[in-house]
Amino acid sequence: MITLADDLGHLSYTVTGAGTPVLLVHAGVTDHRLWDPIVPALAERHTVIRYDLRGFGESAPPSGPFSETEDLCRLLDHLGHRRVDLVGASWGGRISTAFAHAHPERVRSLTLLAPAIGGFDWSAEMVAYDEAETAALTAGDLDAAVAVNLDMWLRGPDRGWAEVAPGLAEQVRGPLRASLVHQDTVGGHSRGVPGVDLTTLTAPTLVGIGLLDVADFRTIARRYAAEIPGARLVEFPGAAHLIALDAPGELTAALLPFLDAV
Repeated sequence: MITLADDLGHLSYTVTGAGTPVLLVHAGVTDHRLWDPIVPALAERHTVIRYDLRGFGESAPPSGPFSETEDLCRLLDHLGHRRVDLVGASWGGRISTAFAHAHPERVRSLTLLAPAIGGFDWSAEMVAYDEAETAALTAGDLDAAVAVNLDMWLRGPDRGWAEVAPGLAEQVRGPLRASLVHQDTVGGHSRGVPGVDLTTLTAPTLVGIGLLDVADFRTIARRYAAEIPGARLVEFPGAAHLIALDAPGELTAALLPFLDAV
């Protein structure tokens, strides 16, 4: 990976392929490797940009105040891309939405996969997950915290581990562990990702949801699709929260025609 360094810290990124630029923003329990299964197909037609958010993957944790959306803007400026197709998963979806709201002239299209949202009235299931993660981290049991997150975000609530593709848990474990190690530092320095009135977004939008995902996120995705003008919802029956890992073929089959049509 290449590092973009300045007085604010550094971001690590990678660029693959040639064509109109597509920028991929990973989920909060992964890093740029979330997108490994779909990059080859995308790179046949597009310049595919992936980066690690601060404190994830190969990007250093922040040492002072920062903004996730400003980081995204800095990366695009550094690479010389005025306008991109923006794809975000989960936390990356919320960042992408905020960026599209703040800089509509820079977003050619918006794809949101199980996007996060602020101010949601979380279910008892989600509250229990958060409490279990907090208890494990408070006890200093990082392995237990990783297991809690793998159960929630990779396996999902409606399938057993035997139904998860072999190797995915090990693929996610390292990035997830790193995210947990740095999450307090990241959260302490982040200026926060602002909420957005979804009805004001103007970019053509595709919203994806895994039907094996947590019920809260299925509800949130449908809210995005209903409120963003002209947005289209695509459901992935065999996917939980991390659609790019669970259903890469189905995702590229939906994403490539959408990008071609914009």
